[in-house]
Amino acid sequence: MSRVVALLRAVNLPSHQKVGSAQLKAFATDLGFTDAQTLLASGNLVFGAGAQKAEALEKRLEAESPKRLGLATDFFVRTAGDLEGVVTKNPFPEASKEDPSHLVVLFLKAPATEAGLKALRAAIAGRERVAGGGRHVYAHYVDGIGESRLTNKLIEKHLGAACTGRNWNTVLKLLALTKSP
Repeated sequence: MSRVVALLRAVNLPSHQKVGSAQLKAFATDLGFTDAQTLLASGNLVFGAGAQKAEALEKRLEAESPKRLGLATDFFVRTAGDLEGVVTKNPFPEASKEDPSHLVVLFLKAPATEAGLKALRAAIAGRERVAGGGRHVYAHYVDGIGESRLTNKLIEKHLGAACTGRNWNTVLKLLALTKSP
């Protein structure tokens, strides 16, 4: 049985869309998925999904979440293979070793275009670096994330797709969880 990662967008922020780890695990189990696990309290769910396709899983999770969790949010489902690709295609290998908490993988609902990436790079006001393509874009927040003006809102505006981000350390932990029973 293949394990997948479902990343929830914009949950457990201060005063915004709260969902507990136990709730997420029960949600996945109630939907018939196996071996549900969570990572951190930021909307990371790993579970066994059989042979179901990622896109179908996203639609099902998004349809059931408001009913079962009282939470309307985007889900970004990725397979272990998808995450392996994210790791091997990392355009910022030095940042993943020296500054992993400031290297963020942006998981997109729709593939980024080269024109969108070019527009995003032109809109960056600081020293942040952005690269990648397809449904995964990488952002290195050289001077830190907290004060950066490279926000999800700006990213989504230029790439034309909803996104959620996870730092490099979290991506590696999620990949490891897809490999464990």
